[in-house]
Amino acid sequence: MSKMVNCVKLGKEAEGLDRAPLPGEIGQRILNNVSKEGWKLWMQHQTILINENRLSLIDPKAREFLEAEMEKFLFGDGSEVPEGFIPPPA
Repeated sequence: MSKMVNCVKLGKEAEGLDRAPLPGEIGQRILNNVSKEGWKLWMQHQTILINENRLSLIDPKAREFLEAEMEKFLFGDGSEVPEGFIPPPA
């Protein structure tokens, strides 16, 4: 049976992640407080940020930017989509 967490992103109890998605304290915080669905939402948003801002993940500044945006998205007031972003048609 999957573990349930009170997901801070969704504001409800939902199925938790099977393991920490990142190393260290932040990974444990996500494991204990973010659901699979909440993490999936972050991964989709992160992809938008990477593509729209043309980020290179080998650049330490890009990784710092993504970590700050992840904190805002999962635990804060949310992360904005880049200016001019047009979502693909459904």
